[in-house]
Amino acid sequence: MLALPPASQPAPRRQVFVGTAVAGAAGFMLIGGMMATWLKFRADAPVRESLKRGFIKDWMPAKIVVPEVAANMMLLGLLVVCIMAQWAVYSAKRNDRAHTGLALGVTALMTLAIVNAQIFIWTQMGVGAKDGAFHSMFYAATGTMTVLLLSGLVYTAVAAFRYLGGRTKEVELVSAHALYWYFLAAAFFAVWFVIYVQK
Repeated sequence: MLALPPASQPAPRRQVFVGTAVAGAAGFMLIGGMMATWLKFRADAPVRESLKRGFIKDWMPAKIVVPEVAANMMLLGLLVVCIMAQWAVYSAKRNDRAHTGLALGVTALMTLAIVNAQIFIWTQMGVGAKDGAFHSMFYAATGTMTVLLLSGLVYTAVAAFRYLGGRTKEVELVSAHALYWYFLAAAFFAVWFVIYVQK
């Protein structure tokens, strides 16, 4: 009696990767909406005369100084985080647990440094959230971005826990983790350009 050949393996569904992509798209729409609202508020601000630049929009109070070095370091830090997240994917595909763990650890460490830089910016600016439209929008946008960064930190912890805990076949989770950090880097670039560069 002849036996039938075994059935082919079902195609991978990649639910974690697709779910991360959907969450990233939703988060990017959230940040995009906040940046559009920021630009609308800034465009509708009254005009005042400036000694240095002629007539300017009276959107950001003149006494507020934004620590631009810290904001630039946050952007560079996210570049390092993306490189480390991709290194984790590279190592996980080669079943290299040591380097995967190192890459995820550096990702978490750099995320903490980025959040620390954001807290530094808040404390150095010394503005209250209820002091005006600029203040409220500044804290809403940067606070939302900080919450998204902290969610990325949690994602890193989950990916490290699952992969280093013995599920070394789950490379999809590490790949989805890298995708989430790419979304966060793109979202922060928008926040950096609109809020910290253009003001």
